[in-house]
Amino acid sequence: MARNKNRIQVIMECTEHKATGMPGMSRYITTKNRKNTTERLELKKYNPVLKKYTLHKEIK
Repeated sequence: MARNKNRIQVIMECTEHKATGMPGMSRYITTKNRKNTTERLELKKYNPVLKKYTLHKEIK
């Protein structure tokens, strides 16, 4: 089966959690089409440590 070379896995990390300095980390893994979305992703995802929806940005 052929694999789509335009779809890549990206790691999303919480920006608010990183700024607070609390232990632990909120990360999500998702996929994006690098041909259509060349810039880094920014999505609102749930952070279980802070118990609210926060902005997660693509890392790496």
